[in-house]
Amino acid sequence: MFGMAIDPANPNLSRELQNGRLIRQIVHEVHHCLRMRGPGYGWTLGEALVSEGLAGQFVCWLLETAAEPWECAIERSELQANPVPLTTLQSARYDHSAWFFGTGAYRRWYGYTLGYQMVAAWHRRHRACPIEKWFGVTADDVIAAALEEGLVTQ
Repeated sequence: MFGMAIDPANPNLSRELQNGRLIRQIVHEVHHCLRMRGPGYGWTLGEALVSEGLAGQFVCWLLETAAEPWECAIERSELQANPVPLTTLQSARYDHSAWFFGTGAYRRWYGYTLGYQMVAAWHRRHRACPIEKWFGVTADDVIAAALEEGLVTQ
């Protein structure tokens, strides 16, 4: 499972409970736990993008909510105008903080947004997939859909 610390004295706690953000975060983390029974989170950049994108899309599907700000921080057209090379996605030597939090050459939340859009591309091709696919789809299957939609390049 996963651990989560909550500070009951935090002045934002009540708001986060009321707006559903805490519930969405819990569902996101539960998705990661369920994915660990199959392909796991992954070691490469591509696998990390897919794992985060799947968790984000799963939350939206299950709870019928909109994407979180970090999942839609960059326009899809901008991502398609600057597709990521497939060889970059295949690398296990990547800076997770740079891709997902903007601590380096990439904009803040770039990885979360790209992963979310990559999974959206996959989901458009597999609308009627069984729920198990949300946890067990391979990164390669999602990346193939992202290639077709111009988010990734050969």
